[in-house]
Amino acid sequence: MERIGKGLLKQVDWLIVGMYFLLVLMGWLNIYAAVYDPDPLTHKSIFSLSINSGKQLLWIGLSLILIFVLVLVDFKLYNTLAYFIYGASVLSLLAVLFVGTEIYGSKSWFRIGSFSIQPAEFAKFATALAIARFMNETSVKTTKLKQFIIPFIIIAIPAVLINEQGDTGSAMVFAAFLIVFYREGLPQFIMVIGIWVVSLFVLTLVFQDKYLVELLLCIASVGIIAILLGEKKWKKITLTLAITGLSVGLVWGTNYFVNEVLAEHQRARVKLLVNPELSKAEKRGIGYQTVQSKIAIGAGGFMGKGFLEGTQTKFDYVPKQSTDFIFCTVGEEHGWIGSLVMIGLFIAFLNRLIILAERQKSRFSRVYGYCAMAVIFFHFTINIGMTIGLFPVIGIPLPFFSYGGSSLWAFTILLFIMVKLDAHRKQLLVKF
Repeated sequence: MERIGKGLLKQVDWLIVGMYFLLVLMGWLNIYAAVYDPDPLTHKSIFSLSINSGKQLLWIGLSLILIFVLVLVDFKLYNTLAYFIYGASVLSLLAVLFVGTEIYGSKSWFRIGSFSIQPAEFAKFATALAIARFMNETSVKTTKLKQFIIPFIIIAIPAVLINEQGDTGSAMVFAAFLIVFYREGLPQFIMVIGIWVVSLFVLTLVFQDKYLVELLLCIASVGIIAILLGEKKWKKITLTLAITGLSVGLVWGTNYFVNEVLAEHQRARVKLLVNPELSKAEKRGIGYQTVQSKIAIGAGGFMGKGFLEGTQTKFDYVPKQSTDFIFCTVGEEHGWIGSLVMIGLFIAFLNRLIILAERQKSRFSRVYGYCAMAVIFFHFTINIGMTIGLFPVIGIPLPFFSYGGSSLWAFTILLFIMVKLDAHRKQLLVKF
């Protein structure tokens, strides 16, 4: 353990710490707004442990203890114990498959009395530490694709285990670490291939079972990739043959994945996202949450209805409004202005994380900083996107806002490890 002195306190980036507490405070107030009951006979105080706002306050209090411990621990231990923490996280993900409790269709929780812990949330910072430790090794050459094979495996193991628990949304979050790989030198042609794969995947969903259109998409993508990547004639021929096969395989695989692998409710959400011409009856059935969320946000208008005045909230029109759909509470009660302030604060927070990452003197700290930023960015973007109908509902929380102890603790640990590393950046050797 390390003694906290005035020198360390001076080195702490209080700007990002202040933004963290502001986001947590705003989240707590909006959780109360989401569960507020105006009936004087059944009304509960914001501090009552019988409702989510009171429970969240307990998680916030325990988070303060976590922060104290994270700052107290010797910063060198995060590098030293990175693989051990990652291994322990993987074991917990395996254990929950056998002894976990199923909640909302996902067997991804450890039940301890009246409390539940979700190890998938903690796997994110554990994976970030493991990636940072591996990338910090001097033997890693960032210009060679093969050097990224092990980092890909590091993120794939927890992602696969989490997906086996039935929590596809949390498994998808691990794709955010690809942002870090590009920052650390992943060859640019991989980015081109990645954009092509994502684009073809989305277009296949839009034109599902329209085989002529899908064939034309394959042909078009072959031409574009060959032009972008091919220099010599033989390279273009090779690329054309390879990408043709990959394009056909991707289109077939996408159709198979949607029709045979996804559960019925997941298939319905994809159908709602890519087919805006569905009838109102169909939307009520398969997209009830998203439809009601958009109504709530739209009802807020420019200035919002005011704190605790949201009618969609009072009548429980939006399911899971204090967790996955907390943003619609912000939109309804604080309007366009309030939403802009909240989104602006998140953008400033993410930008500050990038600044912290870029000023590090060790590669370990820089990579970890980008990992933290990438995970929070993914959650922020996808969560808000699914509440306004831009992404299918995959059930991931809004950082620092959504109700939940596991989520809040995991994001707190993710952030304050970086705060601790940044406070000691001048003591670390430069490694490139």
